[in-house]
Amino acid sequence: MLPALARRHDAEALAVAGASLPLTTGADARDDDPHDDDGSDNPKDKRRYRAIFLSDIHLGTRGCQADILLDFLKQTESDYLYLVGDIIDGWRLRRSWYWVQSHNDVIQKVLRKARKGTKVIYIPGNHDEAARDYVDLHFGGVAVLMDAVHTGADGRRWFVLHGDAFDGVVKYAKWLAHLGDWAYNIALTLNTWFNRLRRVFGYPYWSLSAYLKHRVKNAVDYISSFETAVAEEARRHHVEGVICGHIHHAEIREIDGITYCNDGDWVESCTALVEHADGRMEILHWAPEFEKRQTRKQRGRAQSLLPAG
Repeated sequence: MLPALARRHDAEALAVAGASLPLTTGADARDDDPHDDDGSDNPKDKRRYRAIFLSDIHLGTRGCQADILLDFLKQTESDYLYLVGDIIDGWRLRRSWYWVQSHNDVIQKVLRKARKGTKVIYIPGNHDEAARDYVDLHFGGVAVLMDAVHTGADGRRWFVLHGDAFDGVVKYAKWLAHLGDWAYNIALTLNTWFNRLRRVFGYPYWSLSAYLKHRVKNAVDYISSFETAVAEEARRHHVEGVICGHIHHAEIREIDGITYCNDGDWVESCTALVEHADGRMEILHWAPEFEKRQTRKQRGRAQSLLPAG
């Protein structure tokens, strides 16, 4: 199915297909593999959470950190997995086609989790807005919703949404949003090459684009206004907290009695929001975890090449 989609350059169809098709190839189709074919060091060492919230993955772009995300998905398990929008970047794919195996692997892994019992909820964002035509349907064990209310283990209720409805640029001047997306992708390309150089010299991952964005006063003011607007919407839904994405800025803070949570992104910060068994929320920064695991694997391979003696 994917090659046919690629030939048509139909990004919107891909946004739907990504959530609905098994996309099985080779070993990925084997659900009975005791090791889950995920490359994890030890299934017993996986981190267990009640719920995981991911957004702004932007599959279909060169800036997507799919390898780091795959590592996260392999090393974690949860009862609920919320995909909080901008999972596939339809805007970018319409302009130029980019789809590599690691992006397909991310979809494979999510669908495998759904088949094995994880409740997967997909809330489309503005970059994968075509999937909003399929709200309230189920595909491959994935429920597509416009928004959701998640009840935590501690009884707190969380309003879950992508958040683009509160972005004035996206809502009232879509052409400006696309212009901003073009400039943002340039920053992400620079970020990718910058981190390749850092790896060559042994330095860990660091987001140049996030640093530049948060040094700009207008960006800081926008983030604050966005957070306040989303928290107010949660209040109108009579819940205790709100969980969103969209602005690529992971954070947990109190705003006038509402707990605001943003799960971040997987192009800059590589962050996820997780709910622990007791209902506590935490932001995980996965790039350092990935780097440590890669370093251990490299050391292990180097030691295996040493002569016995």
